[in-house]
Amino acid sequence: MHSPPAVLAELPRGDVLAPDCPSRQILQHVTSRWGGLVMIALGRETLRFAQLRRKIGGISERMLAQTLQVLEADGLVARHDHGEVPPRVDYRLTPAGWEIATRVFALTDWIETHLPELLAERAAPAQALG
Repeated sequence: MHSPPAVLAELPRGDVLAPDCPSRQILQHVTSRWGGLVMIALGRETLRFAQLRRKIGGISERMLAQTLQVLEADGLVARHDHGEVPPRVDYRLTPAGWEIATRVFALTDWIETHLPELLAERAAPAQALG
């Protein structure tokens, strides 16, 4: 997954507005319905699958597994299989995952802080039309 620094230096900067840029797909994974929530749930913790599922209300087992696989493929989540029976697998954010997660934390903090105003704005057009 890791490329040598010389190879990385040759790669062009991404452009999420370009339809064929891989950065768009990674943005989609991070900002998907469940991607951001998985990153928030992991935070600085290492969690097992069942712990993550309990922490993220409403996510199915299948969707959590799929989201973790995608974030792992993007290099944002690390999976550690302890090779035990019964299976024990831990998940944590990688350094890149943590860097992106801090931005997701800031966004969710802003939303949670301003939720009353946002809900009032959402209700205002409905009242004006009704």
